[in-house]
Amino acid sequence: MPSTAVGNRPEDLTARLDIAAAGDGEEGLLRVLREVKNQIIGNKTKKLLYLQLGVVPRIVSALGSARDPAIIVQAAAAIGSFACGVEDGVRAVIDADAVPRLFNVLSHANDKVVDAGARSLRMIFQSKLAPKYDFLKEKNMKFLISLLNSDNDNVTELAASIVAHSCEARAEQKALCDAGALQRLVDLLEGSSYQKDACLDSIAAIIRKNSEVGMHFASIGTGKALNSIVKLIKDRNPRTRLLACVCVISIGHASPYYVQDLQTRTKMMLILVELLEESGRVGDDAPFALSDLVLDDEELHKQAISVNAVEKICNSLHKNQIHPRRLQGILLVFAELCSRLEECRCLLISQQVLSTLANALKHDSPDVRVAACTCITNLSRSVKNLSAGHLSNETFIVPLVQLLHDTSMSLQVAALGAICNVVVDFAAQKLLYIQSGCIKQLVQLSKSMDSTLRLKAVSALRNVTFLADTISKESIILELTISTLASLICDSETAIQQQALALVGNLVDGYADSTKHIFADDGLIMNAVVRQLRSAFSAEICIQGMLLLSNIAAGFEPHKEAVMSYLVSPHDDESFPFIMRFLQSKESLLRTTAVWCIVNLTYPDNPNSSTRVARLRDAGIISQIKTMINDPCLDTKYRVRTALEQCMTLENNSP
Repeated sequence: MPSTAVGNRPEDLTARLDIAAAGDGEEGLLRVLREVKNQIIGNKTKKLLYLQLGVVPRIVSALGSARDPAIIVQAAAAIGSFACGVEDGVRAVIDADAVPRLFNVLSHANDKVVDAGARSLRMIFQSKLAPKYDFLKEKNMKFLISLLNSDNDNVTELAASIVAHSCEARAEQKALCDAGALQRLVDLLEGSSYQKDACLDSIAAIIRKNSEVGMHFASIGTGKALNSIVKLIKDRNPRTRLLACVCVISIGHASPYYVQDLQTRTKMMLILVELLEESGRVGDDAPFALSDLVLDDEELHKQAISVNAVEKICNSLHKNQIHPRRLQGILLVFAELCSRLEECRCLLISQQVLSTLANALKHDSPDVRVAACTCITNLSRSVKNLSAGHLSNETFIVPLVQLLHDTSMSLQVAALGAICNVVVDFAAQKLLYIQSGCIKQLVQLSKSMDSTLRLKAVSALRNVTFLADTISKESIILELTISTLASLICDSETAIQQQALALVGNLVDGYADSTKHIFADDGLIMNAVVRQLRSAFSAEICIQGMLLLSNIAAGFEPHKEAVMSYLVSPHDDESFPFIMRFLQSKESLLRTTAVWCIVNLTYPDNPNSSTRVARLRDAGIISQIKTMINDPCLDTKYRVRTALEQCMTLENNSP
């Protein structure tokens, strides 16, 4: 092998770089830097090899100490190349303290040096790993505005990239707005394609979810700034069209008044659907912009059906080798489109999306799996789809249950949301959930330290027990245990208490034999329920608790007597029975459930009903019910009259 070739190996160039930096002369250093740069451009393998050899800190050191503009240019270019497309390269560049040194380069008198520094920094700030720029420091803001006001296109593009990457907080948005950044960015929209795209990206970042800044932008030039961006949604450059749409969407979300025109919104929707056909980043980012556009916009959901947007999106799914990010975005679009309209849900089912969803649940990308769960959650809001059993078969149940074991909490939460909906109305399918190990894992998650997981798990258990048969309920109770149910009823989170009470209510609903579990272990569950009713301030908790007591009161005679003993006997710290508080509540549903419980306790055909009526009267409960004869809530009024009629019948028939 020729000696010159040997001297160009990464190991040799690294050694030569050390020698040159130690004083071998500027010409030698320049030559080595140029050779390293040329080797790594577009060559990821070489970049990783040089990173292992630790060459980046050496180049950054050369950048900081060099006086020759040519050396600075080559060092900056090499640093930018290391940061381009390789996250390990970005880390190495940042760890070597290259960013502040490159910022210093921007003040150099030589235009080529400034260009090289700006291009290198732009490469770094394309990565999520790049440091956030602190706009709230006056010195930093002045420097950024000076970059925006530069005559150098690379510098202004860099400044816009920094804003797009770093601007997140409302205080930063307002500071940039007050400093005149928006006006300058609008002026720069007349520049090159790259500059235009960077400016659109940064304008969207400054306006995002900030109505005050959004209104300010819309007023620039009496609306001319907004109009100029709207025009760019038709630009010939796909990237520009995408970013213009993103910008208009951000303005619309921040200040809906300025983007009300349905025609413009529909046009953007169609443009974004067309961009799904683009290769690379544009096509991968387009569905996320589309998802943002149609977010909570029922009018646009209807338009998506009218202009065949749903079918067009579905067609893009059938292409081979779809990028995971693009698939994730499309599934999120589907999830949003079927969040409200039944017609959209039915349309998606008819477009044979289910096989894609089933495969997405097993995708290598966790983000795709989360998106699939979200889509299933919204699809299963359809009674028609649930009734048809589209989502309640092994194709979906088995992978959903497997996701409950995932190490990612966001995936577990998403899977729980899907399961929560899918299991609601299928008594025939409950056994499959039990056999698949779903119940076992739901019980484990109900004991999680994370309140979100606990809540979702208990909600899913509640829905699994809805309309379940006796065998399924017994299996669920056996897995859950009485003590776990009691502890969930007394959970520290109000929402979990509410779901736990509803879960117990489903377990006892329809089967009198199931009520025995309420009194098992010395009445552990019953005592927990009553304890909550006596202490809870949440109307929702009290409603669920009274619904449960009403169900129990509809059971056998011993069950009625147990409920009765709690209702008429004030606790040590109570001046009157807790049910009196509910009968006097401003919440109509709570009043209704309380009276309903009395109705179930006073059926004339039950042997001890007369005795119970007497006890209710002595406790002042009957007198309170009489005051409710003209209750403003019709449902409450109806049950009040039923209760009073039953009491009167029993009193008239008593000896």
